[in-house]
Amino acid sequence: MECTKERNLKECTCTYEGCARKGMCCECVRYHRAKGAIPGCFFPKDAEKSFDRSIKKFIESFK
Repeated sequence: MECTKERNLKECTCTYEGCARKGMCCECVRYHRAKGAIPGCFFPKDAEKSFDRSIKKFIESFK
């Protein structure tokens, strides 16, 4: 699978502009997984803005 950064950037819902992995989904998922977290694009818009990428926050956001 080829990463298409330009297309990914157009569709990326992560609001953290300082991220070096923005638009590179494979790297983003790998990074957050290694930290026991979830990428921002998996969260609803209001929860994503908290920058809390924990599994606990993810579950809470869908209750």
